[in-house]
Amino acid sequence: MFSSTPIKGPGFGPQKRACVESEEEEGFTSPESQVDPNDPTFTPGGSLTTHDSTMSTESAVYMDKKYIVFESCLRELFDTCPVCKRNCEVQQQQKGTYVAFHQTCPKCNYSRKWQSQPMIKNTPVGNVQLSAATYFTGASFIQLEKLCRALQLQISHYDTFRKHARKYLEPAIVHKWKSDQQVLFSTLKLGGKVQVAGDMRADSPGHSAKIGSYSLMHMDSNKMLDLQLVQSNEVGGSYHMEKEGLRRSLDHLQSNGLAVDYIVTDRHPQIQRFLRDLQITQFYDVWHFEKGLSKKLQKLAKNKDCQILNKWLRAIKNHVYYSATSSTSGPEKVAKWTSILNHMQDVHTHDNPIYPKCAHADRVSKDKNKWFQPGSVALYKVEKTLTNKRVLKDVEKLSHHYQTSTLESFHSLVLQFAPKNVVFPYVGMLCRLYLASMHHNENSSREQATTA
Repeated sequence: MFSSTPIKGPGFGPQKRACVESEEEEGFTSPESQVDPNDPTFTPGGSLTTHDSTMSTESAVYMDKKYIVFESCLRELFDTCPVCKRNCEVQQQQKGTYVAFHQTCPKCNYSRKWQSQPMIKNTPVGNVQLSAATYFTGASFIQLEKLCRALQLQISHYDTFRKHARKYLEPAIVHKWKSDQQVLFSTLKLGGKVQVAGDMRADSPGHSAKIGSYSLMHMDSNKMLDLQLVQSNEVGGSYHMEKEGLRRSLDHLQSNGLAVDYIVTDRHPQIQRFLRDLQITQFYDVWHFEKGLSKKLQKLAKNKDCQILNKWLRAIKNHVYYSATSSTSGPEKVAKWTSILNHMQDVHTHDNPIYPKCAHADRVSKDKNKWFQPGSVALYKVEKTLTNKRVLKDVEKLSHHYQTSTLESFHSLVLQFAPKNVVFPYVGMLCRLYLASMHHNENSSREQATTA
């Protein structure tokens, strides 16, 4: 049987090998494997095929069904000579998922060679397809290897999987992403300025992240526009990764002729200053604002003199969304937001002419104990929390149209391709982000699934 030889470093030359061994599995570094995967002019298909007819053949091979076959069942086909019915000499060759039998009859000299799968330039197609299927679906090759070992199912080694990834899969992913991105840019340029949402995802929680990805999404189509991968040692710490990621994304959009109308983000202080200097309109995502405010209110509600606040936590959370989404200007958002203080005292008319009266129908309360009493300690503390200068300034900039919920869903999707409990190299992490983006963009226009 053949065995996989690990790569020993750049420039390692080819060794002597049997005719069925593939070059990339024996440590041979071909010119294609040295191509920069970030080069958009690189066409990874050229490393395996050169003609359209061969490409059509490859497509047919890919669509061909595969089966699990036992070795003892295969040997039954070659043990006996089909001409003289005598026992034959059988030589077996195996490489990952590939197996070949060379049958020779010593009596009548009949011989034939049988292969379990096609070969393309000395490369077993099944080995590459297994590596591609594992990588492209975000599966773990280590887990797949454990499963196959328990089943005694022959597959390639992990080193071979990594060689396939470096030589074929990762360049193909980068090439495909950049091609799709250019098509998307060309389409969006026809519609004028774009409305986007941006957020950063780190590989670990807190300020100990080593690598972070900044995602920029087009809000009208819910398609990922750009992804930037930033390492903390590039920018002097993980705190600065989000600003650097946004800067690279905006520069990339500008270099491709796309102008940003406004951007929806969280309330990161560096992002605020950066966008203000660029004179780009910024809105805040309502969920991020509400999440931070709810934590303060929940902490306040634990005080003995503020327990009445527990009855209002859900209503205040809903009022954040109402104030943002039902308004079209900053002053209107603030007017609706501050009306909550009167409302909590069972007063439903307000001094602000922009929002003089609550929009709900008049009704008599059955629970008199839920209202805040004027001049009480609880009302004073809640008013201080809800109407301080920072909160009012943020409410004025809450997004009244688009939110980043779809972007947060995309970050959850990334976990399928790049779990946070697994460490990936830079190019590997970048390619997994691209896979998640292509998966998201492919399904962004699908209708919501519904039941009867």
